[in-house]
Amino acid sequence: MHKKTNTSTMEIIDNERIDVLYENIAKHIHAARSNVLRTVDTEMVKAYWLIGRDIVEEEQAGKERAEYGAFLLQEISLRLTKEFGKGFGRSTLADIRKFYLVYQKVHALRGQLVGEFSSNLSWIHYRALMRESRVEVRAFYELEATKNCWSGRELERQMGSLLFDRLAKSKDKKGLMRLACEGQEIVRPEDAIKEPIVLEFLNIPEAHKLVESKLEDALISSMQNFLLEMGRGFAFVARQKRLTLDGDHFYADLVMYHTVLHAYIIIDLKTKPLTHADLGQMQLYVNYFDMEIKIENDNPTIGLILCTEQNKKMVKYFFKDKEQNIFASKYQFNLPTEEELEAKLKKEIKEIRHKLKHKTED
Repeated sequence: MHKKTNTSTMEIIDNERIDVLYENIAKHIHAARSNVLRTVDTEMVKAYWLIGRDIVEEEQAGKERAEYGAFLLQEISLRLTKEFGKGFGRSTLADIRKFYLVYQKVHALRGQLVGEFSSNLSWIHYRALMRESRVEVRAFYELEATKNCWSGRELERQMGSLLFDRLAKSKDKKGLMRLACEGQEIVRPEDAIKEPIVLEFLNIPEAHKLVESKLEDALISSMQNFLLEMGRGFAFVARQKRLTLDGDHFYADLVMYHTVLHAYIIIDLKTKPLTHADLGQMQLYVNYFDMEIKIENDNPTIGLILCTEQNKKMVKYFFKDKEQNIFASKYQFNLPTEEELEAKLKKEIKEIRHKLKHKTED
């Protein structure tokens, strides 16, 4: 007597197994292709550094005239293009030459092997990095791009928004050195807060009159860019989170969780300058989260008010000697200029010196 086989059941089981097997195989192929591309990028970066070295050494071999250098780049460009196709124009070779000159010093300073470069950074990254003339600032961006796996476009955006300068405003000399050598360290809540917050990706004119709900909608629609601007560790949790107190409802605009600080961050959006009422409202939200939402392993909740103009003295007098976990940051819809940040930095230094002078006199 033959035992019957449930063909349809076997087909279902086989298909399920085949689906799982296929997904696993596909992952291996995608990973391999990604690794191959990354390896190709790294090898091309090394090749460009060596090409730059050869060009510089030829220029320095008794040929000091500027016209010889220009002729050399043009001639090499024509020959490379004939053999390898596009991608070796004169301007590209000039960038490659500059790349060698810049990173020749970097290798010497870091004690790196000649031609040693991060596997996470491509030629696009290094072209962007070379535009920064300040050595310590370039080192910071290179470190952050490597740690955070930024794409070339993300690196250019962070450099364009002057991330280093915004983080460096509140640092002393030692803090600046750590920032340059170790990148952004997030230990305290204030380490995660930038000033200003740059929202140029929303494409909203600076003078545009905007209601808070529209600003919130715009940020939600561009959440990936917003999280990139806020920085490492921010994770979106909710919008318009309802808080109920004896039948009264309050709504927190945005709720984030910071994976490094292990704390909720409540963000309140204001399309006007900061007021004491905003601080009081945020204190209510923070207290509510601390008492009703956060669990044992969470650190105290952080409040962040994004406004068109902040007032540091108001924040200082509002909290007085309390440990501060509520912050206000100005936001703007265009990329800041170095001149704007320099003027703001000078103003803050002047305020600090004024405070120190008064303390000494007391």
